[in-house]
Amino acid sequence: MSPDAVRERYEALRAEAGESVTVVVATKYVSVEDLGVLAEAGVEVVGENRLQDLVAKQERYADAFRWHFIGHLQSRKAREVSERCELLHSLASTSAARRVSIPSLVEVNVSGEATKGGVSPENLGGFLAEVRELGVDVRGLMTMPPFTDDPEASRPSFRRLRELAAEHGLEELSMGTSQDWRVGIEEGATLVRVGSSLLGG
Repeated sequence: MSPDAVRERYEALRAEAGESVTVVVATKYVSVEDLGVLAEAGVEVVGENRLQDLVAKQERYADAFRWHFIGHLQSRKAREVSERCELLHSLASTSAARRVSIPSLVEVNVSGEATKGGVSPENLGGFLAEVRELGVDVRGLMTMPPFTDDPEASRPSFRRLRELAAEHGLEELSMGTSQDWRVGIEEGATLVRVGSSLLGG
């Protein structure tokens, strides 16, 4: 993974995504050592999935990036995540909401998959009311559609998320990963989470 190759892909991806979309580079499978390559390549925003990895990576590169948390959030870890990140993509429980102090996106299980986290579309209104009462600054919504090799298969999930955001007056939409980020943007994503397509995995 060379900085020049990553920079080239990153700049091309950002140019295609457009200025209104934040490209969040998912670093779940990026080692602490390789984070230096991302910094050298000019990557601005990274998204981490696990608190312990976040801590280890910030010890070396805290000031090199803007940090987002994109993984499942356990409520007991919410305070420390809040101290370390500028945005949470995966708020899905009131227990976590009681401890969160950063702007957040609510994770919605649009597909209804039992293995997926998130609030159901039917319960979203009640959940939003509850977490706002707790003082959470909810900026938007996030979803993970069923995994597929066909990017078009994600479109109905992304479209539904956009509709839900509009219903509830929310502007930010985190949707689209390496396999389907273009479809996410076509459906209104303001944030995309990319890893392998950028890093050559």
